[in-house]
Amino acid sequence: MSISAQTTISPDLSTVQTLAELFAWRVAQTPDAEAYRQFDDVQGLWISYSWQQTRERMQGFIKGLSPLALEHGSRVAILLPNGLHAVCMDQAVQACGFVPVPMHALDNPASIAYILSDSDAAFLIAATDKQWKEIADVGLELPALRQIVVLEKVLEKTQEAAALPARVAVMQIDEWLAGAAHLQPAVKAPVADDLAALVYTSGTTGKPKGVMLTHTNVVSNVKAVVHRVSPVISDVFLSFLPLSHTFERTAGYYLPVAAGACVAFSRSVKQLPQDLLEVRPTILISVPRIYERVYGVIQTKLSASKLQANLFNLAIATGWRRFSREQGLLKGDGMTALLDGLRWLVLEPLIASKLKNQFGGRLRVAVSGGAALSQTISQCFLGLGIPIVQGYGMTETAPVVSFNAPDDNDPATVGRAVENVEVRIGENAELQVRGPNVMRGYWKREEDTVKTFIDGWLRTGDQASIVDGRVRILGRVKEIIVTSTGEKIAPVDLELAIMNDVVFEQAYAFGENSPFIACAVVLSRAYWLELSSSLGLNPDDTASLKSPQAQKVVVQRIKALTKNFPYYAQPRAAILTLEPWTVENTLITPTLKLKRNNLLAHFSGDIKAVYNR
Repeated sequence: MSISAQTTISPDLSTVQTLAELFAWRVAQTPDAEAYRQFDDVQGLWISYSWQQTRERMQGFIKGLSPLALEHGSRVAILLPNGLHAVCMDQAVQACGFVPVPMHALDNPASIAYILSDSDAAFLIAATDKQWKEIADVGLELPALRQIVVLEKVLEKTQEAAALPARVAVMQIDEWLAGAAHLQPAVKAPVADDLAALVYTSGTTGKPKGVMLTHTNVVSNVKAVVHRVSPVISDVFLSFLPLSHTFERTAGYYLPVAAGACVAFSRSVKQLPQDLLEVRPTILISVPRIYERVYGVIQTKLSASKLQANLFNLAIATGWRRFSREQGLLKGDGMTALLDGLRWLVLEPLIASKLKNQFGGRLRVAVSGGAALSQTISQCFLGLGIPIVQGYGMTETAPVVSFNAPDDNDPATVGRAVENVEVRIGENAELQVRGPNVMRGYWKREEDTVKTFIDGWLRTGDQASIVDGRVRILGRVKEIIVTSTGEKIAPVDLELAIMNDVVFEQAYAFGENSPFIACAVVLSRAYWLELSSSLGLNPDDTASLKSPQAQKVVVQRIKALTKNFPYYAQPRAAILTLEPWTVENTLITPTLKLKRNNLLAHFSGDIKAVYNR
C-alpha cells in the first residue's frame, strides 16, 4: 500500500476505528486549519503548522522507518520532548502498523534501558546522542535495537562520541530523513485490535509494567471524552505534560485530533506561566501539582498583607457558594444568594479576574487528573472562576474512567463514568472497571494480567464509593497504613493536607506496623531560612535539620494542618529535608507519584531513629 493510501478515510468520527484512521480523517476534514503551534528559539516566535503540513512531515518519518523493513507490530521507542517531532514520529509509527513505546524524557537511564529491553524495541528516537550514551552506559544488552535517531548530536566533536556503542547506528534526524526522502515505501495499516501503544506504568513499587493498549482501547476512550468535554475547532490546548503519560496522550493529544483543535506545546514547565499568557488556552490538561504551585505563590504574596489575604479569602468563600448553587450542591435562601451576587460585583474584578488572567483569561475547561486535588485548592480555583474538572483513570484504562463535566461538577468526586464504561465496587471497597477502554493485559506478564482481572472486570487497586452515579476515590488498597495498634490510615489524604501549607513542598507519611504515624517533608528553602534563624541554627548545616527544636516546630505546624483527622492519623514526628524528591533520584515516578518503597529505603535510618526515641 502506498503512503497516500495508507488508511481509508472514514466519513464520520463514529466510524473511525484506529488512531491512523483518526489522523487521516482529521486531515481530510480540515487540512488548512491550525493543528500545532510551537516556539522557535531561533526566530523568537510561535510557529503554526496546519494538519496538512503535519501530515506531509509525518510522511517523511514513514519513509525514514522503511529501510529497516520492520515486521508489523514491531516496537518503536519514542524518547522525545513534547513537540512536532514527537507527534510526527508517533503518527508515522501508527500508520505503519508498528507499536509506539512512549518514554518520559526525564526518566532515569536505567529505567529507560529496562523499557527498551523489555519491549524488544527495534528502533529508538531520542533527543540527543548524549542521552543514548547514558542509556548505553547502564550496560544492559539490547539485542533487538537496530537503529537510533537523535534530534541533535552533542557529542560529535568530543572524545565521548568515541565511547558510543558501535553495534547500533546513530543518525541525526535531518540525515535520517534526507536519506530516505526518495523512497516510496509500502505500509500495512493497523486494525482495531492491533496494539496502539505499549505504555509502561510508573512503577511505584517495582519494575515498570508494559500496558498493552489496542486501537479500540484508545479510540473508544477518545470518543467518550469528546462526548463529555465537547471540544471544538476553535479550542486551543496548551500541552506540557509528557506525551509518555497516557493522560496527556488521550486527553491532550488524540482528543484535539478528534476535535480539530490546536495544540500549542509549552516551552517548559518553568516557562509555563509565560506560555499561558501568550497562548491563552481554552482547554488545559494538567496534574494537581501545577495548581498547587500557583496556590503556593499566591499564599506567599498574601502573607505580606492581611487586608489582601482577607479579601482573597472572602472572594473564595463567596465564589465557592456561587459555584455550589450553580452545580446544585448548595441550597440556600434567596437573600444569601443576593448578597453573594452583590459582593461578587466587587470581588470578581478585584480578585477573581486577576487569577483568571494568569491562565490566559479564556479557559473554559481545566482538566485535573493523575492524582487527587486537595479540597482547599479545588475550592480556591473553582470559587475564583477557574473551571477545574477532576477525573479518574489509569494507564490500564487508556486512561479515562470517569470525570466531571463543567456543567455537572462535584469536586469532592471524580465524576461519572464516561460513555460505555462500567464501574462497580468489589471486595475491600475496590473500584473495578469494565469497558472497551480496558487494556489487553501486561506485556510478557501473563500472571500479573490474570491477577489484575476478576470476572472480566479490571481491579484498579483504588478504594472508592459510588453515590448517585458519582465516583469518590478513598485511597489505595495497598497504600493503606496499618499501625501496630490496628488503626488504618490513607497516607495520600494526610500528605495532601500537609502540602496545603506552602512551606511543605513534598510530604511522605509512614507508620506501617509502628505505634504511630510520622512523616518526611521537604521544606521550602525560604521557610527553612526563617525557621533556622528564629531558633539560632545554622541553615547551611544539614545537622540543623535534625534539631529537636526545629522538628518540634514543624510537627506542631503539621498537627494544625491535620487537626480534622482522627488523633491516631495525625503525625507525631517529622523528618526534615531540603532535598527535593525527583525522577532522577528515583524517589518519584515520571507522573509525580511517590515511590513509597524507595522513600522507605531512602529514609530507613531516619525512620528507625523516629521510633527509637
